[in-house]
Amino acid sequence: MKNLFFAFALILFTSGVFAQKVNPKAELLNIAGEKVSVGEFMDVFTKNNLQNETIDKKSLEEYLDLYINFKLKVAEAKKLKMDTAKAFIQELEGYRKQLAKPYFTDESVTEALVKEAYQRKLEDIRASHILLLLNKDAAPKDTLRVYERIMAIRERALNGEDFGQLAVETSEDPSARDREEIVGKQSFRPGNKGNLGYFSVFDMVYPFETGAYNTPVGKISMPVRSDFGYHLIKVEERTPASGLIEAAHIYIAVNPDASEQEVAEKAEKANFIYKKIMDGMRFEEAVTDYSDDKGSATRGGLLTKFTVNRIVPEFVEAVKKMQPGQISAPIRTIYGFHIIKLVGMQKPGSFEEESAKLKEKVSKDSRAQMSEESVINRIKAESKFSASEENLNHFIAQLDSTLINGKFDAASVEKPGKTLFKLGKKNYSESDFAAYIVKKQTSHPDLDIESYARKLFSDFVKESCLAYEDSQLETKHPDFASLMKEYHDGILLFDLMDKKVWSKALQDTVGLKAFHEAHVNDYLWDERADAVIFTITNKDEIDKAKELIRKFPGLIELRKQFEQDSIHSVRMQPGKFEKGDNKYVNNCKWEAGFYGPFEADADKATIFVDIRQILPSMPKQLDEAKGLITSDYQNYLEKEWVKSLREEFPVKVNTKNFDKLKAQYVQ
Repeated sequence: MKNLFFAFALILFTSGVFAQKVNPKAELLNIAGEKVSVGEFMDVFTKNNLQNETIDKKSLEEYLDLYINFKLKVAEAKKLKMDTAKAFIQELEGYRKQLAKPYFTDESVTEALVKEAYQRKLEDIRASHILLLLNKDAAPKDTLRVYERIMAIRERALNGEDFGQLAVETSEDPSARDREEIVGKQSFRPGNKGNLGYFSVFDMVYPFETGAYNTPVGKISMPVRSDFGYHLIKVEERTPASGLIEAAHIYIAVNPDASEQEVAEKAEKANFIYKKIMDGMRFEEAVTDYSDDKGSATRGGLLTKFTVNRIVPEFVEAVKKMQPGQISAPIRTIYGFHIIKLVGMQKPGSFEEESAKLKEKVSKDSRAQMSEESVINRIKAESKFSASEENLNHFIAQLDSTLINGKFDAASVEKPGKTLFKLGKKNYSESDFAAYIVKKQTSHPDLDIESYARKLFSDFVKESCLAYEDSQLETKHPDFASLMKEYHDGILLFDLMDKKVWSKALQDTVGLKAFHEAHVNDYLWDERADAVIFTITNKDEIDKAKELIRKFPGLIELRKQFEQDSIHSVRMQPGKFEKGDNKYVNNCKWEAGFYGPFEADADKATIFVDIRQILPSMPKQLDEAKGLITSDYQNYLEKEWVKSLREEFPVKVNTKNFDKLKAQYVQ
């Protein structure tokens, strides 16, 4: 109900644009001391009446009356201090956050990222990497040291050393090397030598993804910086995207540390199974008889649909060479042998089909920071942002190890009044930054004091820019201010209407009964037929059923007789029918009697109608028209309430300006 109310409210009170000759700032109304200008009223009126075919003085006058009623209800809500209630403030703030989002997004950046993501979605990449770990907030000297190390490794690779062996020797990604068995704790696992397998867009962190897609096949990238550190990326393969893959397999398990003899035995078993399939054995039968994957065996070997980054590369490599319905020869992975049956591939659709999902993913991905950075740069430019490096250095010089240990105390800063930066006319001082640090600090003993301080300062500037822009939205964007006022008044009006009208009418049973009694002649039945409709689906039972219907007028007794005589094809529908309620009753004479047969259209049943009597027009009981009566009672309560509001709150219409407005509008 609330959603429907807001749908109406947004149509009724969304701001529009109206080219006016009457001064739009001139006062048109004064309701409970609140002034309403000509422009404010006409913005609402023109938007609400855009779809009307004819607009005249009468419609303008009628709308003015509706608008006054709306404003009176809002005035009552404010008088009751409903706008200060915690629930109201929280609800309005929730709407505000949603409405403000477009102002903090650079659509041109987002659009470019979506297009980029789509192009990448059309390709799968297979790559290896070497990683040197580095804290994302590391000091410049530490960053340089790691960069020089990764460049030295790259030089070795370019000079011909095997990239996989370099990954085993130098990479700080532990998956590159074998994981030795620890009895009772972990099993042996062979290292991947830096091989990451296949991936596509959104499968890796954005800087790594970009580095991979920008590197040609067989080449080694320049160092790529991510939040994890520096990467060297070697692209092994680029293929058209496989999308969402559906496949089944027969799995022959092999322990990672199995002996050569055991591997050979398992390979022989896999080849034996494959030959039986090639000789005519059904794949699903072979799954049941031989597969070690008991989870998929009950589904004919069918695996959950997967993308290329969700399964070992050897499996993907085989699938990419297959056609739907094809069965592969046994392939070897670190887990054992697989005989694969490709069921199908759901490849990426057109840009139009994919763009909505991609945009949602972009908004949740780290690349969304690019849009935010663009917005922050715009805010800085518009607010004439300026920062004092001298004052920042003065502040940082006072910091000690309590900062990186998460125990900084703002009181430790001497005379923290110097301005660090400005946004518009607002100054942000050392004390503001100190308070921010206290609120946001965490322990970072791995960082030096200055690096962590500058990282916090960067975050402080960013959050301050966003907060500053948020505080300026109503001033900079009149359409946003108007929309917020609409939501403010709309929420108040909904809550008050529920209290004064909607819920009250439902709960006030005494008042509802009294309203019905006072207006009983407004709710009348037309002339009705008290009748029973008999539907007989078995034609062999028609004659016997007619005989019993005539013999036993009481429905309870008649039903017993049907059961005793094993007549099960008769359905009885008693009721009181006005003309137009039922087509079979309509086809009868409007007098007591037994009518039929009529042929049913849908199920070829035979219909009879027994009209017991014709009832004259009479008032409806409360329970017979409760919905309609309740609705009318709500309208009555609202009218009485508005009448009392007009007596309570003064309403002044500037008739001179309104007459000018009517004359101009009609012209």
